[in-house]
Amino acid sequence: MHDLPPETPAPELFTWEFATDPYPAYAWLREHAPVRRTTLPSGVEAWLVTRYADAKRALADPRLSKNPVHHAEHAHAKSKTGIPGERGAELMTHLLNIDPPDHTRLRRLVSQAFTPRRVAEFAPRVQELTDGLIDAFAAKGEADLIHDFAFPLPIYAICDLLGVPREDQDDFRDWAGMMIRHGGGPRGGVGRSVKKMRRYLAELIHRKRDDLGDDLISGLIRASDHGEHLTENEAAAMAFILLFAGFETTVNLVGNGVYALLRHPEQRARLQRSLDAGESGLLTTGIEELLRYDGPVELATWRYATEPVRLGGQSVAVGDPVLVVLAAADRDPERFDDPDRLDLSRGDNKHLSYGHGIHYCLGAPLARLEGQAAIGTLLTRLPDLRLAVDPSDLRWRGGLIMRGLRTLPVQFTAVRD
Repeated sequence: MHDLPPETPAPELFTWEFATDPYPAYAWLREHAPVRRTTLPSGVEAWLVTRYADAKRALADPRLSKNPVHHAEHAHAKSKTGIPGERGAELMTHLLNIDPPDHTRLRRLVSQAFTPRRVAEFAPRVQELTDGLIDAFAAKGEADLIHDFAFPLPIYAICDLLGVPREDQDDFRDWAGMMIRHGGGPRGGVGRSVKKMRRYLAELIHRKRDDLGDDLISGLIRASDHGEHLTENEAAAMAFILLFAGFETTVNLVGNGVYALLRHPEQRARLQRSLDAGESGLLTTGIEELLRYDGPVELATWRYATEPVRLGGQSVAVGDPVLVVLAAADRDPERFDDPDRLDLSRGDNKHLSYGHGIHYCLGAPLARLEGQAAIGTLLTRLPDLRLAVDPSDLRWRGGLIMRGLRTLPVQFTAVRD
């Protein structure tokens, strides 16, 4: 736990130094200002919620709407909240931006793709993708695990799930790469990439109407044709958010997770011994701990008060934006023993990395599967994996919601057939 005396001044938030290690600042906020009104880098003012109990309550509070129309400054902040580029591409009507009953209807339509049975059936494909990506760099003795591995794995996996033909998936990789590289900076390139993705998804929906398959987009079309009243915009927006939410979270889970293991050699050694013995239990609990310790989503997506809300001793006014800081809540010493310690066998690990309540991440089972396959296979096939640079040389991507490394250069003993 971070030892912060009461006289410690309020930390500066959202700087590059803060991005490298935000946890001391979050410890200060939990202790001194657990619900704090803050001016974000965009100029928008929002409440930051940092304690676990308050965070869990806020995530499930129906008075905190996901629909940006409830933002008090909605007319002036159109380009400053939400996912970059989504508004200009008419992709706003997705699960992260709507409330019941529309949220209930759309979530029911897409949930069929993420049942335990469907995810289990997808496991061999995830393993095939994992092995293929490692094969591509194993003989080189070095790699950038973000660019060469953590990034393409979920892109190809979610494209397969959606039903994007293999010959088109590299286009998605390019568009998604633009979104990741510039998510926190200038938005022109992001907007163009999102619009290209939107046009492609609209064309794909039309093509699939004549050739339905077993993929998710075909399932959405069938549901629409059977009276569920799914508009083309809703179908395209749904596919977009599944791609967006389904790839960057896994990129960061794998990148942050491998980095944490490389920084904690005793925990990494425990996991490798377990894998060598053919045991999967520590990998299962370990993924949960990596999600808690330095998870892929730093702040939950935007919420807006639809009526006055009392939260953590503060009065949140109608129209005020609220941002739940998942990274802070998951290191709350009131909920987790010794929260700044990485312990892959940690029990009772009910972290909030995938949210809570009706907006709990639908794709969490798939992300867990990808994380287990990626990290387990890496440690098994490249047992002497090590950082190729000093940790101080690594940089974290800018942006408000996600937390992930720009690059993760590693070295290992080259493996040749």
